[in-house]
Amino acid sequence: MAYETILFDIASGAARLTFKRPDRLNSFTVQMHGEVADALSRVEEDDGIRVLLITGAGRGFCAGQDLGDRTVAPGGEGVDLGDSLANYYNPLIRRIVGLKMPVVCAVNGVAAGAGANIAFAADIVLAARSAKFVQSFANLGLVPDSGGTWILPRLIGQARAMGMALTGQAVTAEQAENWGMIWRAVDDADLMTEANALVERFAAGPTRGYAAVKRAIRNSWAMTLEEELNHERDMQRELGRSADYREGVAAFTEKRKPNFSGR
Repeated sequence: MAYETILFDIASGAARLTFKRPDRLNSFTVQMHGEVADALSRVEEDDGIRVLLITGAGRGFCAGQDLGDRTVAPGGEGVDLGDSLANYYNPLIRRIVGLKMPVVCAVNGVAAGAGANIAFAADIVLAARSAKFVQSFANLGLVPDSGGTWILPRLIGQARAMGMALTGQAVTAEQAENWGMIWRAVDDADLMTEANALVERFAAGPTRGYAAVKRAIRNSWAMTLEEELNHERDMQRELGRSADYREGVAAFTEKRKPNFSGR
């Protein structure tokens, strides 16, 4: 597929996906959903990819849905927004969360509506200090979607999530870091340097272990302590037999940098 609304490349074990509709703050259209879905299929199918970076072009990360791309049904009836979620946004969130590799998101500007929640679906979020996060749905008489009502309370608690959802007020990158909404806020000029450093680290790291970390932490939200203790035991038993674990121990013993194979 030829891409018009995104940039996508693969190099040295890393895939980089950039939303590329800067004149519309990288808001989503049906075409863009199709191109992102195709790129994610390539990520899922390529065993050589060990990390994914998502960012945006221009002054915004993603403003969510491009409202101009939605048509009103004949007779003036409203569009079926549930259909839009079922066909596009929900599958996108599931795929990002379910990837068996670290997903780094570099938020370079405003992340609004579904755009903010796409960022929160990543494993590690870096944001430029000028970036802002907005749950803009209430201003349109809607509920936060794309996982917003589920992940936000888990990141920042009910009171702050409720405030963001009901008021639609923007949260700065520094405030987002202080609240635990993102990993780090960095100077604008340093955003991609910091993001690429993480990408290079993960591309050279113990991929199976990273996948297990993701699975353990995300699944723990639905488990009791006893269930999670047993889960940790089972994962540690499996990972203790991996080539990466053997290499990590050998490198530590020999006081050298490990050469992980991702197996």
